[in-house]
Amino acid sequence: MKLLSVTIPCYNSAAYMSKCIDSLLIGGEDLEIIIVDDGSTDDTAKIADRYQVLHPNIVRVIHKANGGHGSAVNAGIENATGLYFKVVDSDDWVNSASLMKILNYLHTAAGTFPQLDMLISNYVYDKVGEKRHKVMQYRQALPIETLFTWNDIKKFHKGHYILMHSVIYRTGLLHECGVKLPEHTFYVDNLYVFIPLPYVKNLYYIDTNFYHYFIGRSDQSVNQNVMISRLDQQVRVNKLMVDYYTEKETRNRLTMYPRLSDYMYNYLEIITAISSVLALCSYTEDDMEKKADLWEYIKRKDFWLYRRLRTGIFGISMNLPGRGGRNLTVSGYKAVRHFFNFN
Repeated sequence: MKLLSVTIPCYNSAAYMSKCIDSLLIGGEDLEIIIVDDGSTDDTAKIADRYQVLHPNIVRVIHKANGGHGSAVNAGIENATGLYFKVVDSDDWVNSASLMKILNYLHTAAGTFPQLDMLISNYVYDKVGEKRHKVMQYRQALPIETLFTWNDIKKFHKGHYILMHSVIYRTGLLHECGVKLPEHTFYVDNLYVFIPLPYVKNLYYIDTNFYHYFIGRSDQSVNQNVMISRLDQQVRVNKLMVDYYTEKETRNRLTMYPRLSDYMYNYLEIITAISSVLALCSYTEDDMEKKADLWEYIKRKDFWLYRRLRTGIFGISMNLPGRGGRNLTVSGYKAVRHFFNFN
């Protein structure tokens, strides 16, 4: 069995995927690199196959019909043989020294009890045009280099969240929680992180800048104009997060970890704020209807959750009446955009 499976979802990634793959190969045969060619129409498939020929004991390639990022992640989880699992997007890359530090710890953690469920590390925003890159670290909220539970965490600040870039899950845990991401939908990385959390018992944080998140292409999914054009997909993910958060089994699990419950609520709150403010930035009749439908959906699903979201700082600001309220909210979007480093 491999120590760590890394899935690289690829769709027309020929121009940049080699940097991503090369940054991982230093991990050697402890790694299983699963390149998922998600129905690409450029040279992605050829490049992936060449890496598999050159590194047959490390690289595996899956060719599949296009299903979107979530479908590619699903394929990686289904085919992973590693004890632990990581997603690295094809336009991103990892730091080699941090990779070796993480692999060394995973060697130590493998086969021990209590078993490690989730490893967290820092990520870096490699944003185009910026000389200094923002580092997202967790040393104020999490114990450093010691096994801990959710009861040991401190309060996360608003906008300070554990994203896909910062997590490595135990592969078996992903199977246990049954995470399966929707196809042909963007922004599913929020579900990938969110759904397994109530199943996680033991965590470990390494304060190292491991993942480099490239941001700045005009066609990138987190570009503001692109996000507005895909508001229906953002809202779909938002609703699925509401569904999961309000499930009886999820609530039962969260009773054991009140700090995790608070964290997941805050995460859901910021996602709902983003959905709302994108509609306000667009301000078309169609997008405003999507915003209204989202809030009505939450109200029908769980009235007390609706009241809490509606009366919170984001809920109030996202639902201010009139043109003045909209202008104030759109101005405040700069703060939300700063949290997630949107274009």
